[in-house]
This record gives sequence, structure tokens and C-alpha cells, in this order.
Amino acid sequence: YEEGLHDAWAVGYALQAVKKPLMVIHHLEECPYSQALKKAFASSREIQQMAKEDFIMLNLVHSSSDENMAPDGHYVPRILFVDPSMTVRADITGKYGNRMYTYEPQDISTLIENMRRAKALLHTEL
Repeated sequence: YEEGLHDAWAVGYALQAVKKPLMVIHHLEECPYSQALKKAFASSREIQQMAKEDFIMLNLVHSSSDENMAPDGHYVPRILFVDPSMTVRADITGKYGNRMYTYEPQDISTLIENMRRAKALLHTEL
């Protein structure tokens, strides 16, 4: 428990220090949906550039006990954006009402737009 608190504090400090949003990707290695999204994610030059330059990336293969990281359930794959105040951006979601934070390979343009929004919101709210 203490280790988890330390990790959360360290991530929060890093977000505030570098003024970048956190992009949390929940996935499973053996999940075909996660693998398909990973392949689409890796093949997008624009996503790769934004991920490298504009975000702190966190890949979670194991489910987090933090309910803030599963606002609408513990499904995979799901991608959440977290601002430097450690607030999950509930206003940045995918296009599925029953799995708000999931993206499928054909949703890459939605993911790119949401990455742009997360980055733009950060600059307008600071």
C-alpha cells in the first residue's frame, strides 16, 4: 500500500514538473483486441510523435486497484488521460457509450483527436 502511495505521489510530481498529461493504456498481452489496438497505435506516425513529445505514457498490463483508473469498469483495452493535478479527464472519451474509454483499430482518428484535446486543454487550463 505504501509503495502504491509513493508511486502515485511520484507520478503526480512528475506530471506537475513537466507539465504534460499522462496517457494511461490498460491492456493485456493475450487479448486480441489489445494486440490489434497496439498494432494500429504503433503504425500511426502522428500518435507515436505525440506520445513521445507531448505525453507521459503509462502502460498497465495488470489491473489497477485505483477505481479512478476504471471509471466505467475494468475492461481492456482502455485509454485514459490524466492531467497534472492527477484528475482523470472524464471529458475525453472514445465513441462507445458502454465502454467509454475503449478504442478499436478503426478509431485511431478519434484517439488522435483526443490526444490533441488532452494536450490543448492542458495549455488552456494552466
